[in-house]
Amino acid sequence: MTHSDENDAGREPGRLRIATCQFAVTADASHNAAMIRRFIQEAAGTGADIVHFPECAVSGYAGVDLPTLDGYDWQRLRTETQTILACAAENRIWVALGSMHELSAGRKPHNCLYLIGPDGRIRDRYDKRFGTPNDLAHYTPGDRFVHFEINGVRCSLLICFDLRFPELYRELYKAGVHVVLQSFYNARQTAPSVHSEIMRQTMQCRAATNRLWVSMSNSSAWLAPYPSCFIQPDGRIIGQLGDHREELMVNTVDLGLEFYDPMQGFRETALQGRLTNGPGLLDDPRSTDVTSL
Repeated sequence: MTHSDENDAGREPGRLRIATCQFAVTADASHNAAMIRRFIQEAAGTGADIVHFPECAVSGYAGVDLPTLDGYDWQRLRTETQTILACAAENRIWVALGSMHELSAGRKPHNCLYLIGPDGRIRDRYDKRFGTPNDLAHYTPGDRFVHFEINGVRCSLLICFDLRFPELYRELYKAGVHVVLQSFYNARQTAPSVHSEIMRQTMQCRAATNRLWVSMSNSSAWLAPYPSCFIQPDGRIIGQLGDHREELMVNTVDLGLEFYDPMQGFRETALQGRLTNGPGLLDDPRSTDVTSL
């Protein structure tokens, strides 16, 4: 589903200011919501168009913050989320909010990102499509993309483990997406892990191979193997927050900028199934004879 911003009059098209936030997400929805409201106000003060939060930012993350969802206080979560909607409206800013979405009785909830408009209304909801084994014990995966447009910049939402599936990013490229806001919860680990060496690097690859800007928002709770960062379409990290610090950064997407892209032209033919960029030498016996020197 695609949404357009009806409130972008007077803003420069093709530019988008994104506030990427991190804080130590907890099991306490009231505490989390207070942190989120503070960051919304701070982001609005910088002139950001949208503020981006970690996975399960308001609800807490099942299996880590919340050992079980049995007896979870869904009404409290809804009440706290309403205060965030009001804060978004008061500050006239878009919000990508990590949370959980309750389903019908007997069904596991979605691990989701609510897309909140500057009028304080929920415009859409992205449900994490690929769950870890831990996720699948607590959550129901989703099955759809969410695209939206602000200032002529086409954006999409993904969550954490989705990064393991490059097919998702190819679909975003084919859909003309410019920016991915991807929320993470890699925190409260008991020991150092491989995530410190592969997660940002994987997202850099996804950015460079699909010409995407990427906002990575992660919880800063100890032990987090990497902080939140911001990646431009050539794969370079151009902004990064401090380890285990509660803070935000604002980066500007500018569609007028040019970036190094050696795949240009070849990416499209590869997507069409031509998995070589050579003219083909099948009529040359020196090429077809693959067992001789």
